[in-house]
Amino acid sequence: MADQEHILVVEDEPITREQLVSYFEEEGFRVTALGSGDEVISTIESSEISLVLLDIRLPGKDGLTLTREIRATSDIGIILVTSKQEQIDRILGLESGADDYVTKPFDPRELLSRSKNLIRRVHIEQSQRKKNHIRKFDDWTLDLNKRELTSHDGTVEQLSAGEYQLLLAFMEKAGEVMNRDQLMLRIRNREWFPDDRYIDVLVGQLRKKLGERAASAQIIATIHGTGYLFTPEIH
Repeated sequence: MADQEHILVVEDEPITREQLVSYFEEEGFRVTALGSGDEVISTIESSEISLVLLDIRLPGKDGLTLTREIRATSDIGIILVTSKQEQIDRILGLESGADDYVTKPFDPRELLSRSKNLIRRVHIEQSQRKKNHIRKFDDWTLDLNKRELTSHDGTVEQLSAGEYQLLLAFMEKAGEVMNRDQLMLRIRNREWFPDDRYIDVLVGQLRKKLGERAASAQIIATIHGTGYLFTPEIH
């Protein structure tokens, strides 16, 4: 990972904000901190930000709104910071395009590890898109530069970060059944827990954009009791 990766911390609680800034600076990161969401978009537009640590509960614009706004123009890493009671908000956050979430109180070492993994993954994806940015399967074309799916009739579907990463994981292992553990580790570098609906939510969203229903899905087939199977050949 490059030296002096720039992290944006958006946290309205002063003590938590100062702790995050101090910890990441000690680990060699450049850190910008904000206490509300008012200047988030302008800060991202004017700075080389690699990762945003974004509290869901903020005065003014909340973290979910900001996630959608960031995703509309940027593929930088987004980690949501939530409380244990906010399971629904976590799911909504992932659907909005966040890459990961942590719950308070969090272990700084775990947050550091996830942050480094996410920054590394974003850099790798950006590099890969520059080399060969078109993939095809069935009647669909995937543009890696734009994270867009285009059907044979010209319909364009914009993918969120999570949907995009899941589709790449499926395409890399086309023809092989993958369970939730394998998919979670492949796209998020962390263990899957039984009550974590992240993969199922993403599969449902991706199927919808591919024009499929769960009961009759052909491109992403459900293998009951095992996981999912991406069936098309990749060109």
